[in-house]
Amino acid sequence: MNLIEKATIINYHRKRIDAYSDGTLGALGWRGPDSQLKRFEALREIGDLSGCSILDIGCGYGDLKGYLDGWFSNFTYMGIDQMPEFIAVAKERYRDCPNTFFSQTDFTVAELPNVDYVFASGALGYRCDDPEFYGDMIRKMYQAAGQAAAFNMLDVHVFPAHPLLIGHDCDNVAAFCRTLTRRVEVRRGYLVDDFTVFMRRS
Repeated sequence: MNLIEKATIINYHRKRIDAYSDGTLGALGWRGPDSQLKRFEALREIGDLSGCSILDIGCGYGDLKGYLDGWFSNFTYMGIDQMPEFIAVAKERYRDCPNTFFSQTDFTVAELPNVDYVFASGALGYRCDDPEFYGDMIRKMYQAAGQAAAFNMLDVHVFPAHPLLIGHDCDNVAAFCRTLTRRVEVRRGYLVDDFTVFMRRS
């Protein structure tokens, strides 16, 4: 992803912050709480995360952390995002939570820490002219995951044309993931225009 593409994403979210105010789902670009919640529910099906370490790529305000707290315990959560405004809100919201860390980081170039699980909810939905970008990021996530990586993407066959966001072909994505691990699972049906992929190591 080049600098212009990254700047476009930052500008998009800053305009939405101005329109919807900081700390809101509107600033993140979600259609509403149900859209975000359904994606989180799909990611949760990866397994029992209690006692595990989790890396959340493109974490926004850390909403996944709050959601997982309702289901699991004693996990370590690390959230990264390139938007300083998002990270500032996340640090304030979860400042009293143990084993919870946030960093303003561009995951496309940063070296990812080794954790049990790597998640990306929405982070792979932005347009990029480099056709290798999405595969490279999926590979990077999987390499950092000791147990599994999971991510969701927009479905190209349903998601309408958008100047910034892009859909992907589920079958093609799953086929690529199977070049990295035979243990690939796909979740569909929770939203009409979205799918989630699990990549397990064992």
